[in-house]
Amino acid sequence: MTHRYILATANPDKAAEVRRILAEALGDVELLERPSSVPAVEENGDTLEENARLKAVALVEATGAAAIADDTGLEVDALGGAPGVYAARYAGESATYADNVAKLLGELQGTPPAERTARFRTVALARFPDGTEIVGLGEVSGRIGTVARGAAGFGYDPVFIPDGGAGRTFAEMSPSEKHALSHRGRAVRALAAQLEGRAGP
Repeated sequence: MTHRYILATANPDKAAEVRRILAEALGDVELLERPSSVPAVEENGDTLEENARLKAVALVEATGAAAIADDTGLEVDALGGAPGVYAARYAGESATYADNVAKLLGELQGTPPAERTARFRTVALARFPDGTEIVGLGEVSGRIGTVARGAAGFGYDPVFIPDGGAGRTFAEMSPSEKHALSHRGRAVRALAAQLEGRAGP
């Protein structure tokens, strides 16, 4: 049974991770890129699930095919849960990964290690043309380092030290090591478990 979905994300790094995790979880899966004719979706939801749904619905309406979307937030306790749902644009709408990391480290300057606790949350959502949807949730706790370490991954990976990662940042891990622990890995595997037995159109 072939699973066929369109990936709603326009972020090539996220798309690569979702592809790898879903392929490992589902095996026979075909993931199509978001058509260039579909404009970017304004992620103005108040929650991760709302933003994932906005992206998935837009793709289903534009293509008539099943779509998979995800959204991720980073919650830092010392910052009252910020940047939260705004993680990707923490330093501004056109911020780079480095911009966001720099702002985060700046906001946490002087904060002792014990108070740098944080967690990543991801919602992975599959939407079907008949309006039904399936949701997978993933979360990983950890802390924010004081300096960026590692060259792998993307986003906040160089400063996020997950629990159970032997003190390494996500950027210091191989893709397989990261996916075994990460929020996105957990969310996509939870989604895949529910997609088993249901093939996309």
